[in-house]
Amino acid sequence: MTTPEYDTVIVGAGFSGIGAAIKLDNAGMGNYLVLEAGDGPGGTWYWNTYPGIAVDIPSFSYQFSFEKSPDWTRSYAPGHELKAYAEHCVDKYGLRHKIRFNTKVLAADFDDDANLWHLRTDPGGVVTARFLINACGVLITPNFPDIDGVDSFSGVTMHTARWDHGQDLTGKRVAVIGTGASAVQVIPEIAPIVERLTVFQRTPIWCFPKPDVPLPPVVRKLMRLPGGHTVQRWLSQAYVELTFTLPAQYFTLNPMAKRMSKFGEAYLRQQVRDPVVRDKLTPRYAVGCKRPGFHNTYLSTFNRANVELVTEPIDKITGTGVATADGQTRDIDVLILATGFKVMDPDSVPTYAVTGPGGRSLSSYWNEQRLQAYEGVSAPGFPNFFTVFGPYGYVGSSYFALIEAQTHHIVRCLTHARLNRATRVEVKQEANDRYFAEMMRKRHRQIFWQDSCKLANSYYFDPNGDVPLRPATTLEAHWRARRFPLDDYAFSA
Repeated sequence: MTTPEYDTVIVGAGFSGIGAAIKLDNAGMGNYLVLEAGDGPGGTWYWNTYPGIAVDIPSFSYQFSFEKSPDWTRSYAPGHELKAYAEHCVDKYGLRHKIRFNTKVLAADFDDDANLWHLRTDPGGVVTARFLINACGVLITPNFPDIDGVDSFSGVTMHTARWDHGQDLTGKRVAVIGTGASAVQVIPEIAPIVERLTVFQRTPIWCFPKPDVPLPPVVRKLMRLPGGHTVQRWLSQAYVELTFTLPAQYFTLNPMAKRMSKFGEAYLRQQVRDPVVRDKLTPRYAVGCKRPGFHNTYLSTFNRANVELVTEPIDKITGTGVATADGQTRDIDVLILATGFKVMDPDSVPTYAVTGPGGRSLSSYWNEQRLQAYEGVSAPGFPNFFTVFGPYGYVGSSYFALIEAQTHHIVRCLTHARLNRATRVEVKQEANDRYFAEMMRKRHRQIFWQDSCKLANSYYFDPNGDVPLRPATTLEAHWRARRFPLDDYAFSA
């Protein structure tokens, strides 16, 4: 039997990878390596540094339950504080020497005879491991728009996920393509300094006020008291569950969800003076079909004289500007692509090629069989492979709730394998089929299957027309991570 270099390799040093590493150490499984493409930890908060970036759920929920920070300065932490929190966790839990930075995983190939993974990396080299944990996030790989001439623009082009801080936008003519979550944050930040800002919108986003306030010293002191963190976290979790998870996952059973559109429309009327612009900013789909925005000045930014909202389809991008289908061309100096990420694309999740026994490709499996994974963690036919953000794992609340549930699931499997001296762990086909059937049976109550969502152009929908979000609450996901039957997996030497 071939002995691999590591028992486990974790791909990604964002919070998923950090959480998985801490969980392995706590279980006494310290022979692991974390591979990270960037030169520092943080994942989403390493790659995304655009002006105005901040978390869109309360800081008290956006952290590990076992490592609550007393250092948040606002109720919704800005991006640099999340990056600092990642650095803090890496150092406090002694992970840095187990992370290989500036190392991009190109492919993972399973050796069926030796029951181990070969990971090809850039810089060149191969790392072997018995088990592979995919901890790549979904808000990392930029989605570049398929627009004619997008590469021909002679000015400055940048995606929000790869912001160039060397560019000064002061006094420039700037175009932003997209009105999703990143655009909601960046548009109000740059509008006051540019000469002219043109926002090209395909589909409007529901935007709600954000209870984002500075945390005064007295509140931060309370966070350091025994129990103070716990109270704040539970209140925060309840808020997150009530404002997204329950309305989205239990839309047909939750009358409050149906009233959120009225609240959104009222906020629009309050914020936007011009009735024509207001109408353009009004979504024609129900709240929750796509993730809403939360910002206190996004909508009012369209009252500014130097901001124009364009809803005509883009025809092409020229060397000097953006041409729309009505024949107009708006000359610009800077083109900002706020076009999101490849979230539900089987060819981009994970961000590297995964090949199982017999040359079976994970992306091909998902393309042919639809996105699916047992409890959002494991796919049949891909032994010793686990993923933190897998299909039908995420319920829509804090990513940290997902990370803690899924890493608990993974470590339960690895602990059982160690106790039984198993070198191969694979979810059974019947277990996967049972779970997938359950997801299909329950999804009718989700918001996504209501008629109005056909107008949303939501990234939640994958190429097969599915929405691989788990129709459950956060508590149910946590309970099942601790109670799923271990005999749903096959363990062998």
